[in-house]
Amino acid sequence: MHIDVIDLRDFYGRPLGRVARRLVARQVRAMWPDCTAANMVGLGYATPYLGMFRSEVSRVVGLMPASQGVVHWPLEGPGLSALVDETDLPLDDESVDRVLVVHGVENSEALRAALRQIWRVLSPAGRVLLVVPNRRGLWARIETTPFGHGRPFSRGQLTRLLRETMFTPTVWRTALYVPPFNWRPLVRSAGAWERFGGLLGARFSGVLLVEATKQIYAATPLPVGGLMPARTRRLHPLGVAAPSTPSS
Repeated sequence: MHIDVIDLRDFYGRPLGRVARRLVARQVRAMWPDCTAANMVGLGYATPYLGMFRSEVSRVVGLMPASQGVVHWPLEGPGLSALVDETDLPLDDESVDRVLVVHGVENSEALRAALRQIWRVLSPAGRVLLVVPNRRGLWARIETTPFGHGRPFSRGQLTRLLRETMFTPTVWRTALYVPPFNWRPLVRSAGAWERFGGLLGARFSGVLLVEATKQIYAATPLPVGGLMPARTRRLHPLGVAAPSTPSS
């Protein structure tokens, strides 16, 4: 079940949450160094990581599942967030170039149906990036952070899930080696933990990041149950034009 959006917002407002955002965002940006003119969607609670792309993408919107709730984003200016049914995204087929999923995979109550929707809206050359708690990591075992809720995954489990939903994993990264405790010395030394943890291997990371592309040679996947759902209203256009200067 999805965590309440207020709890997610509060976590990212605390010192440990700000550190987690910085460390995860570093890996997201390394995987997507250039998103110029792309149409981008954040699904789950991805808005803390979408801000760094707003100056370069064509359009961007943060979609938040109904069971989680929605908050206005960004803090200033027109709203670029919307409450949606994750099993029937209000977007046209092949209308999105990049989909960033954070706090969505582990909490989804209809994960395969949600991934099928991502497959549907993603363009043939599009990419999806999942940020998921590592089953073997400490962050998945501590419930004081959002990464300690829902179902964590191993790399093998994520690979099987993606292939079953007609995606091909392409790039892997890891983040969050610092222990998930709001203790000031730990928070201050997060950078050193990250450098040291990277030498130990992925099994000690807090989260796994995987980029995947859609298998365009596969048939369009049907929703769970085999019946097409009733169409919901589509978002036109996708967000609004990006501002001329970066905004977090």
